Amino acid sequence: MNRWLLPENIADVLPSEARKIEELRRLFLDRFQSYGYELVMPPMVEFLDSLLTGTGQDLNLKTFKLVDQLSGRTLGLRADMTPQVARIDAHLLNRAGVTRLCYAGSVLHTKAAPGAYSREQLQLGAEIYGHAGWEADLEAQILLIEVLNLSQIGQVTLDMSHAGLLAGVLGDFKPAAEALDALYAALQAKDVSSLNQVISAWPEQVRTAILALVTLNGSPEAVIAAARQKLPKVKTVEVALADLERLCAALGGINSTPNLNLDLSDLRGYQYHSGVMFAAYVEGLPTAIARGGRYDMVGEAFGRSRPATGFSLDIMTLSRLSKVNSRKLAILAPWSIDQKLGKKITELRSQGEVVIQLLPGDSQDGEEFSCDRELVDQKGEWIVKPRA
Repeated sequence: MNRWLLPENIADVLPSEARKIEELRRLFLDRFQSYGYELVMPPMVEFLDSLLTGTGQDLNLKTFKLVDQLSGRTLGLRADMTPQVARIDAHLLNRAGVTRLCYAGSVLHTKAAPGAYSREQLQLGAEIYGHAGWEADLEAQILLIEVLNLSQIGQVTLDMSHAGLLAGVLGDFKPAAEALDALYAALQAKDVSSLNQVISAWPEQVRTAILALVTLNGSPEAVIAAARQKLPKVKTVEVALADLERLCAALGGINSTPNLNLDLSDLRGYQYHSGVMFAAYVEGLPTAIARGGRYDMVGEAFGRSRPATGFSLDIMTLSRLSKVNSRKLAILAPWSIDQKLGKKITELRSQGEVVIQLLPGDSQDGEEFSCDRELVDQKGEWIVKPRA
């Protein structure tokens, strides 16, 4: 076996691409900071039961497991940082008011997600804790749209749904866990045939409402109007539709308004989310570039129930679509021990310039920098001139 080969769907990131990823990471974290988000850095590995607390089966299947040689307990390599940040808010910070936290770090998946750069991702996200109202969901969505616009990936389409809709549709009816998983999968695929098989023995009112969910997809006004006609008139459903209506109206008034779409059967992460769910789509990627939503129940598993909402995305995948130009202009300098040259190079670098000093016999051929200028000696003084 060639020693330089990597596992399937694991890749090195080479210079020009690595610089672009890093530029985007800094750009996004600076924007988060401008909103008052505090940066946290959870560990790459944790005890498995802590890492998967409150997350459902989906994350369990994505997580690599290993045995801790010190304690003998099972550890997990994180596949998602959101539960870790919820643990930090609930157990370590233990604040009473609103807390805004952000993060950027590597996560590892057992299988590559469709459209993802690799099984290793650089996950970036922002979370708001302590506010149960739709206003926190709006802030998270606006922040997501802003960072996507900063990355120059073109028009953004924001899809929204709400976990409360399925809860309202099911009402007092409690299907078995296996049946609920099958329902969830059929709704995701919009597979009406499979859906009919799953719900064939369920109460008629529940069956009718679930089949209606599959058809409720399109422009916000039309979908909400149809949903109020077709779905049960219960408080849970009414609150969910009101939340979606308010969010769509508020997003319609911001700068760089995204295309808005409601897909009320898109319940990806239903086991994890408790309210509004949203996904951002861009041209050139068949799957969502970012996902988010409300997950009030996760903190409860750590001993402190806190309202929570936020989003996350993979910067490595995003960078492949981004039109941000990370190639930097640079100044080429010859090799010399001339003290005047050394002083000039130091001065230029302190001003933010990239100065590449060639080693003897060397030529500049890197991908990351474009040397459009050079330092030349004119009568004992080193000056910057355009390269011929």
